[in-house]
Amino acid sequence: MTDWYYHLPGQGRVGPMAADDVREAYRDGRVQRDTLAWHVGARDWLPLDRFSDSLGLDEMAAPTMPPPVYATPAAVAGEAVERASPYAPPRAALSEADDYQAATGEVVYAGFWKRLAALMIDAVVVTIAYYVVVVVAMIAFGIGMAGMIKADSATPGSIAALLAVVYLTYPIISGLYYVGLESSSAQATLGKMAVGIKVTDDDGRRMSRGRALGRWASHLLCYLTVYIGYVMAGFTARKRGLHDMVASTLVVDRWAYTAQPERQRRGLGTVALVLLILGGLAVVAYVGIMLAVAIPAYEEYVRRAATGG
Repeated sequence: MTDWYYHLPGQGRVGPMAADDVREAYRDGRVQRDTLAWHVGARDWLPLDRFSDSLGLDEMAAPTMPPPVYATPAAVAGEAVERASPYAPPRAALSEADDYQAATGEVVYAGFWKRLAALMIDAVVVTIAYYVVVVVAMIAFGIGMAGMIKADSATPGSIAALLAVVYLTYPIISGLYYVGLESSSAQATLGKMAVGIKVTDDDGRRMSRGRALGRWASHLLCYLTVYIGYVMAGFTARKRGLHDMVASTLVVDRWAYTAQPERQRRGLGTVALVLLILGGLAVVAYVGIMLAVAIPAYEEYVRRAATGG
């Protein structure tokens, strides 16, 4: 018999119990379709609606009673009970990202500047990973070439392999990074986590791997439009870039579509603000250095042209 658990806000985990008990709780109104549930063998906590087929909820009448105060030894004891106890809570973590709730109020969408701050972090992470792989490949290539030269067996294929590593590693790392994290329970890359935003599908739910891959690939359209596709997130409805429109995705505050939508924040936030300031200072410093080099060179060119030298 499969052990089931569900989670009641403010009371904790309830279970273990049989599937019939879960159905009875649903029929009596103690749980709803958006109540988080888990059973032995499931990877994550999910809304009960996701288990509708296995529990046969569609064949039952919708509950009409409000959920009463309800607790079991597992809910009361919580993590304090021994894991070996039959009342021990399940080992699956209760993830905030899986705590999906249909939006009943305002949804705060992530605008251009907040997304730019997240991109700055993600670009650094992917670039560091890329150079680590390339440096290791270069070292291995150098050692291998030295051995081939000694053995007089060097081939153009080895150089082609190195070029493939140099040019293909970045998109491969980028794809794995964005697709893997944005379709995970976190629904966000490290940069998005840092600034407090996440990616969802059009309904506010977690993206599938296929949709995440499509969203990553559609970034190419933003490059082809000379980054206008990214700037669109600053003035379009629901703050969507061109790649969001193509993939039917949203970028929202991390607390949107959860049980605590009141925790959403409209402002940039400290992390995003600091990143944008540092990025702005870096751009100003870069432009200053370029001007410091270019202006004397131009003046020297003008002087020589005037003197015929």
